Amino acid sequence: MGNSSATYRPIIAVTMGDPAGIGPEITIRALSDPAIYSACRPIVIGDADVLEQVMPIVSDGSLVIHKAADVSDALFQYGVIDIIDIGAVDCSTLQPGRVSAQAGEAAYLYIEKAIQLAQSGIVDATVTNPINKEALNLAGRHYAGHTEIYADLTNTKNVTMLLAHGPLRVVHVSTHVSLRRACDLVKKERILDVIRIADDACRRLGIDSPRIAVAGLNPHSGENGLFGTEEAEEIIPAIEAAREEGISAEGPVPPDTVFSKAQGGMYDIVVAMYHDQGHIPLKLAGFKLDEKTGRWTNISGVNITLGLPIIRTSVDHGTAFDQAWKGTASPMSLIEAINYAIRLANVKNGGRRQ
Repeated sequence: MGNSSATYRPIIAVTMGDPAGIGPEITIRALSDPAIYSACRPIVIGDADVLEQVMPIVSDGSLVIHKAADVSDALFQYGVIDIIDIGAVDCSTLQPGRVSAQAGEAAYLYIEKAIQLAQSGIVDATVTNPINKEALNLAGRHYAGHTEIYADLTNTKNVTMLLAHGPLRVVHVSTHVSLRRACDLVKKERILDVIRIADDACRRLGIDSPRIAVAGLNPHSGENGLFGTEEAEEIIPAIEAAREEGISAEGPVPPDTVFSKAQGGMYDIVVAMYHDQGHIPLKLAGFKLDEKTGRWTNISGVNITLGLPIIRTSVDHGTAFDQAWKGTASPMSLIEAINYAIRLANVKNGGRRQ
């Protein structure tokens, strides 16, 4: 990867996401920040023609797009957006803000390429822009989302999602299942696995002695069996087993207070029992809506897939088709995702130098 006396800057592959969504424009906006180039070497995986189409909408013309045949061809300098051009999109037929099989297939191919580069050790981490699940499935790629694609293509069975916004970090026992099914999945072994993953994730982020809060499933964490027995039968035994392994886990903490405590610095990470239990507080903290315009003025927060053999961080929002190619989408979540990828890569590399 070259030699330099400077501190090692990890190579970060950024997938463009669904080309009909806001991914292309927030990619350009994020890579307009010179601080990104001071901390890492970003390379986009996507379609150069799409970026060229979007560029006038979001940039003053000071940025240029450089097609790289592979990572070794990248220039990695501010003012130049390096891209490995997959060539999966016909811009004459692509309709911004519309679901299509073409866009779904393109988004999948970007992810596939990024995973290949990371597995080969050519890039240090991957960062993903939003995809549309309907478009993905129209293309014949039958996955529920990024997490499932990464798990399948890396042959990883035990993965979980970490969401982060500022001091608030959350991992989930279950994600993309019905609420009824989520309750059935609250089992000791799965909870214990997620506690272990949470502890490992914090250490990968440079937190030496992680403090882990385990949320209850039921109101008031079951109130000693009055509102449910999952705490006594599954959650508490998992916490006790984690403590026996030397992990600092507490709980079950009532779900209506655990996130406020974590936001206030009492815990480094929260183990949530299901998708919305963890997502709602994160999005309340990171998403800001303008009452007058009905538009998001800020969308921040990061999604990290844990348990993979490679690093994957992502924006914590969707394709926002209603805003696509209008120049109004916020790049904050993508910038945060890139910064988390840099942090994870640096810890993994042990602060090594080139």
